[in-house]
Amino acid sequence: MVRVGIIGCGNIGGVHAMVLNEIKQARLCAFADIRLERAEEYSVRFTDGTAKAYDSMEDMLEKETLDVVHICTPHYCHVPMTAKALKKGLHVFMEKPPAISREQYDELLKVSGRSTGRLGICFQNRYNETTRKVNELLAQGTLGKIKGGRAFVTWHRDAPYYTESGWRGKLETEGGGALINQSIHALDLLLSWLGKPVRTEASMSNHHLKGIVEVEDTLEAYMTFSEGTDPVSASFYATTAYAMDAPVFLELACEKGFVRLEGNSVWYQTEGQEEPVVWQAKKSSLLGKSYWGSGHEACIRDFYDCLETGKAYFNDLTSVQNTFYTMMDIYDSARNEGR
Repeated sequence: MVRVGIIGCGNIGGVHAMVLNEIKQARLCAFADIRLERAEEYSVRFTDGTAKAYDSMEDMLEKETLDVVHICTPHYCHVPMTAKALKKGLHVFMEKPPAISREQYDELLKVSGRSTGRLGICFQNRYNETTRKVNELLAQGTLGKIKGGRAFVTWHRDAPYYTESGWRGKLETEGGGALINQSIHALDLLLSWLGKPVRTEASMSNHHLKGIVEVEDTLEAYMTFSEGTDPVSASFYATTAYAMDAPVFLELACEKGFVRLEGNSVWYQTEGQEEPVVWQAKKSSLLGKSYWGSGHEACIRDFYDCLETGKAYFNDLTSVQNTFYTMMDIYDSARNEGR
């Protein structure tokens, strides 16, 4: 039995706890949060009070014998807490983003490379049924080479979402806004299909929460993946200033057709087809947002299966490197007005 502790008892910590209670080889033994009452409430809610509650990660690690910790804390805590656990030889499953600066990411690379513990990053939308369907269609080869892509994330986040958190909306603690928090998963999928950009230009704005947050609520980026006689490019747009949480839209234009992902549906059309084929994903039995996906369960289960079997984990630190560095390049370009 793998002994597990969760650090950070906010909304996402609850998602992890729900999944862990369904994994037979995992046992929830401890919760930690700077507000002790939240850790105590989680212990009661998810383990009938059997898990110990702590008001600090340090106290938890000192008093508990754990195998895995889940980092479900604010963005700026991810790397310092993960590094601490890895140095103790613990396995770590960390929420996104993997870091909020290049320096943090470099530190994480060094620490994880020296640790006997394994590190997994929660890029759960790689496990969505719709993502797997697009991967399947591309692998078949009938669509031909990808010529370009586009992605749209149009969601709504109001002032209390930021002001009541104590850390969101601040560059030092969140690392950014609509890109690093809400749309990093869409960027990750787009890059998984198109590769590493050779050029990135971007701009960002704060339209609807001026004076309330210091991060962007809207960002657009243009990326080129090959230039010259056979160019491949992508357009990316993300905002939290829309009136509702609309389904994420991703599309790939190919030599012989297109494939489009929107919410729980995938449309695709190849040469010779008069109308697009529409494929619908099954509804998740456990978790998920109706406007994006429900990959947390599969993502976390896979991590524990890999710990048990010794197989490489799909969402290790190396696998998210292109996404992280491209995100930082986008921010650098936007802060330098597209240069």
